[in-house]
This record gives sequence, structure tokens and C-alpha cells, in this order.
Amino acid sequence: MMEQVGKVISTDADGWVRVEVQMKSACSHCSQSESCGTSAISKAFNPKVQQFSLPAAEQYAPGTLLRLGLPESVILKAAALVYLLPLMGLFVGGVLGSAIGTTLDINLDASSAVFAVLVALAAWRYGKFRATKMEHSAQPVILANLGAAIAAEGQNCHS
Repeated sequence: MMEQVGKVISTDADGWVRVEVQMKSACSHCSQSESCGTSAISKAFNPKVQQFSLPAAEQYAPGTLLRLGLPESVILKAAALVYLLPLMGLFVGGVLGSAIGTTLDINLDASSAVFAVLVALAAWRYGKFRATKMEHSAQPVILANLGAAIAAEGQNCHS
């Protein structure tokens, strides 16, 4: 189970809670992140915060921290669709292009390369579509109530 801490934004009477999660990239944990080009690109293009609603068995006050979990199988299946499907498409497209090139008596290398790229792109788009659908249907679950967030130093703690 992959876990992430989220902060409750709001709750409704129907038993749903709106949660905000700070998105983290792998680059933010590296000591070289200040001079790393990949880190700069990741920070520029990745959303910093994601909000979503999920069912809750109890009411949570806004600001409450929750430990959320998502089955690793969902992430692994989505990654396989996005990475392995295009790779298989590359090989299938190459073989298909070679067969078509032989049948039409055209340059085998060119037809293999063109079909390999076209089928790989089609497989990538299909894989991305299916992975997005799979991730949207996968609902995170609330694993634990971590309580209210502690005020940072220098902030006024009094109401």
C-alpha cells in the first residue's frame, strides 16, 4: 500500500471528505536538487497540490491530517500500460512494417521504422488513456486519523 498524508479541506453531510495532498517528486529528496535540471523541470511542470473527495466513515474537522493509502497494484498496472505496451507496440509495428514492406516491395528498413513508431505511439496513447481511467477509478482509502496539523514556528497558535 502506497501511503501519503493529506489535509482535510471540507466534509459534507453525505459522508464525503475533501482532501488536499502535497505532491512530491523523487527529485525533491536528492541533495543535488538545486543544481539539477530534471528537478527544475519537475518543479515547473508538476502540480504542487492535488484535491479529491473520498468516502469517510466519520466526520473530520477541516485541517485534520489523514494518512491515505492506494494499493500498489494500481500504480504498477498503470506503469505497465504506459511503459510496456508501447515497447510491445514498437516490436509488433516493426514486424508488421517489415511484412508490409516485403509485400509492397519497398524499403524494409524504412517501412519497419515507420510502422514501429506509429504502432508504438498508438499503443502509448491507448495505454495512457487506460491508465488514466484506471487511476481515476482507484479510490484511495483513509488508513488513519493523524489529528490536527501542528502550527509552524512563528505562526500565531491562538484563536
